[in-house]
Amino acid sequence: MSHMEQPSERPGDGIDPRGPNVPHFARLFAIWLLATAIVEPVLYFLVWPHIPPGTMTDAARGAQFDALVLTMTAAPVVIAVLEYYLYAMIVWHQKKGEPPEDGPPIWGHVGIQAGWIAITSAIVMGAFVFGTYELINTSGAGGGEGPSPIWTPAATKNMLTVQVIGQQWLWTYRYPQFGGFETPDLILPNHTKIAFHVTSLDVIHDFWAYQLGVKADANPNVDNVAFATTNETGRFTVRCDELCGIWHGAMYNYGYIVSPTAFYKWATSTEKKLAPLTKTLPKFAWTYNPSANGAGGGYYPSTDPFYEVYKYEYGSSGREGNLPAVHIKSFGWKPSQAGAHHVRER
Repeated sequence: MSHMEQPSERPGDGIDPRGPNVPHFARLFAIWLLATAIVEPVLYFLVWPHIPPGTMTDAARGAQFDALVLTMTAAPVVIAVLEYYLYAMIVWHQKKGEPPEDGPPIWGHVGIQAGWIAITSAIVMGAFVFGTYELINTSGAGGGEGPSPIWTPAATKNMLTVQVIGQQWLWTYRYPQFGGFETPDLILPNHTKIAFHVTSLDVIHDFWAYQLGVKADANPNVDNVAFATTNETGRFTVRCDELCGIWHGAMYNYGYIVSPTAFYKWATSTEKKLAPLTKTLPKFAWTYNPSANGAGGGYYPSTDPFYEVYKYEYGSSGREGNLPAVHIKSFGWKPSQAGAHHVRER
């Protein structure tokens, strides 16, 4: 046998930690299983309560749960990728002085290919079924469903209707069950189903009540309906999430969820206080036709009557005028009287 035909041996062959006799897959799987068993309970018990948007409404709680499910589903995949990356760097790196060497060629494997297709298809279909169920279970998951919503709450007897009106660059709200008064204050009763009817007087806006888990486009001449059921009292943020002009970033305010008794007291007192100004507003409708003057003035008849409402409550400087300084505890709504103020939904 010539020198070229003699097998070459390297000291340590057979015990090389990178060699074929080392159960790399078993080792990787054991590490992955241990890391996953540690991370998943941490996500469930420690991270879940802090995932936004919170639990102020059923829509927000649903979004929080969805984020948890997606996070816990993605965590094992992320762990596997990072683990394989680190394992390859530590175990399979090229040692100093060794000549460059390619790994063995990889050929097709029917079992692996079929398994890959089956697993990924199951994940995609599972996400589809889960997402559809979550949309139906939470009556649209807080998203705008257009003027004829497909998914609506099962019981609507005591539902509160709030019309959300976007305009450059301000949010206002009308309460048709309380005379249709319009105000820049969004006050909601706790433990109540809310129907948000979102529209615009000028350009396209987007009503985003972050902590409520509600998000619906505000389009001119379109009644975009979203649903949510309040669960907790507190303050939430309302922003415009659609670029609508130079002051888009300043188009935000805050709303409050208060006790039902407090809401009713606030709503009835505000209805009475704003009654003279409400008479100057257009008759309540699901949408309004802006005038040719646009957002700067005259979106209602020849003048802008809402300015008088804003001036009355906040003063001409924009600061709080006659409106009490967030005396939320004094606001109220009596649940027993909710039925008398019911507005029939489509």
